[in-house]
Amino acid sequence: MEEGVVFDSDASTDGLDERRRRIRSEMGGRAAMARVAAAGRLTVRQRIDGLLDDGSFDEVGLHVRSVREQDAANTPGDGKVVGYGLVDGRQIAVVGDDVTVKSGTSSVSGARKIERVYEQAVRTGVPFVFLGECGGGRIPDIMPSDAFSRLAALPLYGKRKRTIPSLTMIAGNSHGGSSFHAALSDIVVQLRDSCMSVTSPRVVEAATGERVTPDELGGADVNLKISGQCDIVVETEADGLALLRELLGLLPANARQMPPRHEPIEPLPSRPLAEIVTAERRRGYDMRRVLQAVFDGGRYVELGAGRDRGLITALARLDGHPVGVVASQPLHGAGAFGGAGCDKVTRLVLLCDSFNLPIVFLQDTPGLLVGTAEEHARLLFKGMLLQQALVNSSVPKLTVVLRKAYGLAHHLLAGCGMGADLLVAWPDAEFGFMDPAVGANVLYGRELGELDEPARTEQRAVRAEELRENTSVWGPAGVMSIDDVIQPGETRGTLVRNL
Repeated sequence: MEEGVVFDSDASTDGLDERRRRIRSEMGGRAAMARVAAAGRLTVRQRIDGLLDDGSFDEVGLHVRSVREQDAANTPGDGKVVGYGLVDGRQIAVVGDDVTVKSGTSSVSGARKIERVYEQAVRTGVPFVFLGECGGGRIPDIMPSDAFSRLAALPLYGKRKRTIPSLTMIAGNSHGGSSFHAALSDIVVQLRDSCMSVTSPRVVEAATGERVTPDELGGADVNLKISGQCDIVVETEADGLALLRELLGLLPANARQMPPRHEPIEPLPSRPLAEIVTAERRRGYDMRRVLQAVFDGGRYVELGAGRDRGLITALARLDGHPVGVVASQPLHGAGAFGGAGCDKVTRLVLLCDSFNLPIVFLQDTPGLLVGTAEEHARLLFKGMLLQQALVNSSVPKLTVVLRKAYGLAHHLLAGCGMGADLLVAWPDAEFGFMDPAVGANVLYGRELGELDEPARTEQRAVRAEELRENTSVWGPAGVMSIDDVIQPGETRGTLVRNL
């Protein structure tokens, strides 16, 4: 359909098939579709086809158009494509912004389509997926008070109560609309060359005088590493659509169901865990290699990889069962973490508790990050919010202490007294109020301060070793604070049996 072609609103029954064909194949016009192709992007219909099983899309609201009569003829679908389909044979609801129609902007009729599908998804218990590329609110459509007052999507989204999974992929520049939905989603995937923000750079400049590019405002790296508003960044749309299919396969259709179990797959062949995780407490190692040796097929989907890299949060399978994973990462800060790490774990705990996924914790942490930056970033409140999420969650929590378990960080990773259904440790694991090296400075600060280097360093090491003698695993094992002491090679088997 070329720009300006008018649809006959009184089309006869004989013209219905042709009308359907033109809307689906020509969308907002061949010129607009060519611009999408020239930019190396998929149209929303191509995205939906890439997400769903072949031929399974059942569209709703195909004939919707703008409420403004002057735009009614050239707004097929009114900037949104919505409906239902299958992913690996399981029903989902899907919404996508159509940038070929007025840049995918939000309007009254388009919003009604989204509300219709979303409301039915919640009521019938099927996952909801949003493919976002929204140009913001459409002006002048939503400027009049009567139109503005009919935009009720945000309250509707807030009523989900996590009864169904909600996933969003930001596949292009998204200002408002789909960005709002992303903020209410369980998992957000963002394409590398895209923007997710409350409003556009043009509005920011008009309101504040600040000139900013889409990438600076809400680019993938900004949202992954600074704001934490996206969980995974993908390089291509095909990668993003494949990832959405994988994520849907790890989650149940709704909170009343259990996640779908697959046939177990053995982990990747690797060196023994006792070799990967050296007993030398000051030597780092890559926890990702541990995950590959523990979880099915060595496969896991990491969430929030750009923030607080001392912690890994992920989804994986254990003996075929979908599980959440929280693991220290000693390659970064020796596995210490701060407020951003607490945010990551809280988000994962809420996701898993809502959709019946057990959570596996793999601990090796010297404690929390400290300092003015962390205090000013509300570490105290974020830590206590995580504590509440943990103790109020009802899904199984299985914790393995690999090496170090110090201070509040230990407790915030489902440690002693936090209600873990299984809490075990390796033979060389250490437990204590704080890392002995830090404790030596606190307890013997005056003594150490009277010494010159290198005597101070030598004496600090002696005092730290004295403190470390009282941190052995046999202390908590002896008073039933942990369930068992296991060999590193028994880790997967112990987790599988207890799961």
